Amino acid sequence: MKRNVTIKNGELQLGGVPASALAAEYGTPLYVMEEETVRRNMRAFRSSMEEFYGEGLVCYASKAFCCKEIYRIADQEGLGADVVSLGELYTAKCAGFPMEKVCFHGNNKSEEELRAALEYGVGRIVADSLSELARLSRLAGEMGRKAPVLLRIKPGIDAHTHDFIRTGQIDSKFGLALETGEAMEGVREALALPNLSLRGVHCHIGSQIFQVEPFVEAARVMMEFLGDVKEETGAELADLNLGGGFGIRYTDADEPVPFGDYMGPVSRAVRETAEKRGLSMPFVLIEPGRSIVGEAGTTLYTTGPVKEIPGVRSYLAVDGGMGDNPRYILYQAKYDMLPACRADEPADRVYTVAGKCCESGDLLGENVPLPEMKEGELLAVLSTGAYNYSMASRYNRRGVPPVVMVKDGASRLIVRGESLEDLVQNDL
Repeated sequence: MKRNVTIKNGELQLGGVPASALAAEYGTPLYVMEEETVRRNMRAFRSSMEEFYGEGLVCYASKAFCCKEIYRIADQEGLGADVVSLGELYTAKCAGFPMEKVCFHGNNKSEEELRAALEYGVGRIVADSLSELARLSRLAGEMGRKAPVLLRIKPGIDAHTHDFIRTGQIDSKFGLALETGEAMEGVREALALPNLSLRGVHCHIGSQIFQVEPFVEAARVMMEFLGDVKEETGAELADLNLGGGFGIRYTDADEPVPFGDYMGPVSRAVRETAEKRGLSMPFVLIEPGRSIVGEAGTTLYTTGPVKEIPGVRSYLAVDGGMGDNPRYILYQAKYDMLPACRADEPADRVYTVAGKCCESGDLLGENVPLPEMKEGELLAVLSTGAYNYSMASRYNRRGVPPVVMVKDGASRLIVRGESLEDLVQNDL
């Protein structure tokens, strides 16, 4: 295994805490987040922004992992936040996060969400459609506010990733298309509506992307569009939000690009196109989420029975599954796994790791290399910090597991697990 994991006396250590100690204290399934990894990644993005742009704003993409504590850490590290729902926005507000550093996204925002964004003083509302612009202007007028707006643009970039997580091509539910003239129409509408302040444009081309060139091309396309906007309307927009989507290591087959290797070429494309089109350098925002918290997370499970089907496969059951990690059933996401208390043993067997939900497709992985496994062991699934807790469900009335933050040999609970009482509290 090439990834950097800490093993002491054969046991996986998370933030300096033995995995077995965490399981004994908090039970399994258990989400574990390593605080130092989160902070290190946040600082790396912020430092890259300062190095390549001088100023700008790194907005943590909340959808990857959202709770009060992650907003507190993001604020301490000088980041902004990208939110996509009233729930994420409200969580950030409850954590005391500065609302002026929030970008509020969503392809179908309700009036309740837009009113909350205006009431809370959100710094940027990323409008996704022409009808949203009109609705936002009306609501802002009713509330005596001026709404700060970015337009979400589809730059027409093909990011080489799974179809379910591509967002920058013309056939996407998100944003306004360049190719059809819809994007420029959106600019004209936003400039004309009385209660809007059009600050800039936004794009996001997809997720879990390992190539640099799609990001570079997106930056060029967006800067060319800003040049067209200035030529056609006379308005020079200040903000350029280039979104996120930076890939991480889920397995040893993944080779993520260092943050600086993205930021350098992209910043050159921004500067070169600005100079060519006679534009001032924009205020650049980016929205990393998975690349901040993904590799910081590990999920611990207790194994159940091993079922051998001769000539077919070996099933290894765990006490969680699609309820706490739906990514395999959604798009066959792959993970590295290891027995937490025998973490240095060679992986000489292959298993299908199965959850306990009543679905044949409830799997966490197939053809997973592991040592010979037995019932009652502790299994660690690595790189589960993004889109695991945040996508968890209560299918089969199984509660969402707790989340623990670990650092310097100590652990603390940051999200309580759901009890049986929690599962029925809204029933009438």
